Amino acid sequence: MFEGNVMFIGKKPVMSYVLIAVQKLEGLGKLTVRARGMSISKAVDIALILQDRYVKDCRIDGIDIRTEVLDGENGEKVKVSSIEIRLGSATPAPTA
Repeated sequence: MFEGNVMFIGKKPVMSYVLIAVQKLEGLGKLTVRARGMSISKAVDIALILQDRYVKDCRIDGIDIRTEVLDGENGEKVKVSSIEIRLGSATPAPTA
């Protein structure tokens, strides 16, 4: 699910991602949400829920959309849309 400060969105419920993202965002001060295909709308929901309800000073620093080319069945190339949403928080938790 995580690789550094990047959260990959899959099939879990939205709130599962939101609760983990709150901890990461408050701890690190930044978080990137990535999704492909049918999970793109879930990634957008997660970013907006974080911004509207859970992290008061959460801001969207940038959004990138692209098409990724993946290897499909029978060696065919498959094009899949993807999104990357960069979030930031003005007040990361102090480090000890």
